[in-house]
Amino acid sequence: MYNEEELIGKEQNKYINKAKEFIGNPQKIKDLLKRAADKATEKKGPLGDVWDKLLLFVELVKAYSKGEYKNVQPSTIVTIIGALLYFVSPLDIVADFIIGLGLLDDAAVIGYTLKKVSKELDQFEKWKSDKSIPLENPLD
Repeated sequence: MYNEEELIGKEQNKYINKAKEFIGNPQKIKDLLKRAADKATEKKGPLGDVWDKLLLFVELVKAYSKGEYKNVQPSTIVTIIGALLYFVSPLDIVADFIIGLGLLDDAAVIGYTLKKVSKELDQFEKWKSDKSIPLENPLD
């Protein structure tokens, strides 16, 4: 039998194959990001600490697809899109409509993905924070 991490990885791999179809299709990416952001906002409380990382996934994919941020491997983008597809899917290992349990597997997949892409996600977060604080000359 599978241990928990193997099961999560196996399940996510199904979505990674679907995620490959999103690369180079800005409209599909835009629609997915909207669905993921909407669901994340709706489920903010139950998602807890995972919520911030999920939104960072959305921001990274958005910046990458717009060509604003390219310091990331395409395989990382595919992995994150796969996790987002899993997250928005109502029928996964534990169906989302099961109260109290429906988001546990989603959080596990997000955590699993976070472990896989943490270095690149940290680099993106640094880029984002550096970018959002423009250095201005106080004498200008």
